[in-house]
Amino acid sequence: MGLGRRLYRGEIDVDFVGKWRLWYSLSAVLLVISFAGLLINGLNLGVEFKGGSVFSFKPQTTVSVQEVRETFLEQGIHQPIVQTAGDRYRVTTETLAERQSLQMQDSISKEFGTPVDQVNVQSIGASWGGEVSTKALWGLVAFMVAIILYLSMAFEPKMALAAIVALLHDLVITAGVYAWSGFEVTPATLLGFLTILGYSLYDAVVVFDMIKEVTAKLGATSKQTYSMAANDALNHTLIRSLNTSLVAILPVAAILFIGTTVLGAGTLKDLALALFVGMIVGTYSSICVATPMLVTLKEREPKYQAIARRLASTGGGKGGAKRTAAAKG
Repeated sequence: MGLGRRLYRGEIDVDFVGKWRLWYSLSAVLLVISFAGLLINGLNLGVEFKGGSVFSFKPQTTVSVQEVRETFLEQGIHQPIVQTAGDRYRVTTETLAERQSLQMQDSISKEFGTPVDQVNVQSIGASWGGEVSTKALWGLVAFMVAIILYLSMAFEPKMALAAIVALLHDLVITAGVYAWSGFEVTPATLLGFLTILGYSLYDAVVVFDMIKEVTAKLGATSKQTYSMAANDALNHTLIRSLNTSLVAILPVAAILFIGTTVLGAGTLKDLALALFVGMIVGTYSSICVATPMLVTLKEREPKYQAIARRLASTGGGKGGAKRTAAAKG
C-alpha cells in the first residue's frame, strides 16, 4: 500500500528510459517466441476463414464433449472441433457434401435425441473466408496509414514511427499467444485485434502528449537532456496509464475466465483473449517500448545532442549523456 501511495503521489521516479536495454531484450524474447509459435503451430483459423461445415444443436440428454466428438469421428469426419455455448453444441468440420451433412444430422438426432429439423447446418466456402481475410488485411493497412498521418500532424513523424512500432509489437505478441494456445481465430478475434490497436494508440498518445509538453521547454540552457525530460513526463503519466489499464483489464478478465469457464460462453473467448493479452502488452509497450524508441530517435538530433554534451561537461545530465552515446552507437 505504501508503494501504491508513493507511486500515485509521484514520489517514485522510475528510470524507464535508462533501462531501455532491459525492455528491448524482453521484447525481443517475446517476439522471438511469438514468431516461433506462428511458424511452428500457425494460427488456428476458424471456419469463417478456411471454409467448412458447422453443426449447431441442443442435446436432449446430458452428453460430454468427447461423446459428441466420437459421434462425428464414427461418421468418418476428421478432426471435428467441438465447442459449447451454454447447453448448445457447435461442431466445426471440413466442408461436407450435402449427403454427408444429411447423414450427420440423422446421427446427431439418433445419438442425442435432437429433432432433425433442430440440427442447424451451415456451410461456408473457403473463397468467402479468403475474402474476409483480404478485407481484414486492407482494413489493418488503412488503420496504420491513418495513425501515421494523424500522429505526424498532431505530434511529429518520429512519434508516429515509435507508436507504429509499438502497435506492431503488440499485434505480433498477441498473435503469438493465439498460435501457442491454439485458440481459434474468428471474426470476433479480428474485432479484438482492432480494439487492441485503438487501446495501445490511446495509451501512447497520452504519454507522447505529456512528453511533447515537457520537452518543448528544452533549450540551450536547459538542465535536462531529452531523455531525462521524457522520463519525467513518463513518470507523471504512469499512474494514469496503470489505472486506465487496470480498469479496462478487470472486466475483460471476467469475460475470459468467468464467462468462458463458469458460464460456458465459449464464443466470448475469441474476443476476450485478444483484448486481455493486447491490453497488457499495449500498456507495457507504450511505456517501455514506444517511449525509449522515441528517445533513441530524438537524442540523435543535433539540438538535443548539444544539450547532453553541455550537461556532461558541467557534470550534470550523466544519464542523458550516456543515453546519447548509446543512441550514436
